[in-house]
Amino acid sequence: MSLVIDLYLEFTLLAFVAFGGATALLPEMHRVVVENHHWLDDATFTHLYAIAQAAPGPNVLVVTLIGWKVAGLPGALAATLAMCLPMSIAIYLLYDRWESFAGQRWQRAIQLGVAPLAVGLIFSGAALIAQSVGLGWAASALVVLTVVINLRTKLHPLWLIALGGMLGLLELI
Repeated sequence: MSLVIDLYLEFTLLAFVAFGGATALLPEMHRVVVENHHWLDDATFTHLYAIAQAAPGPNVLVVTLIGWKVAGLPGALAATLAMCLPMSIAIYLLYDRWESFAGQRWQRAIQLGVAPLAVGLIFSGAALIAQSVGLGWAASALVVLTVVINLRTKLHPLWLIALGGMLGLLELI
């Protein structure tokens, strides 16, 4: 039971800095789950993230899988509730008040500051995953190519995913 409580408390703390969603918290989740508590190893953490991304549904699914792997069904429920419930309550209680501050300089500053924070957190999560799987030069080049194509064209991202899959099947990356 202590493990389930620890999971709940750790993920509750993480939930309060989840700008950009659960994916933005990957480096911090990794630090807590792998480095601090040693609940999982690097490979298992990366595999759970990959499964969560492959499955349909919200990005927070990775938290559920981590909880499941660490403490079974009670762990999955505790981790998921910890990531969703506290902030949902806080947002519910603060939503009406937030709108009453519309136009205030500090409110605008917060709104403008959160976007780059979320992008940076998501980028650091991507870097963590890339580092843990050991991207070679070809895979790194594919990442750069994908970014450039996404920024410069209107090509649907599924074509790029298909390209990556084909290159992987051919064992080129």
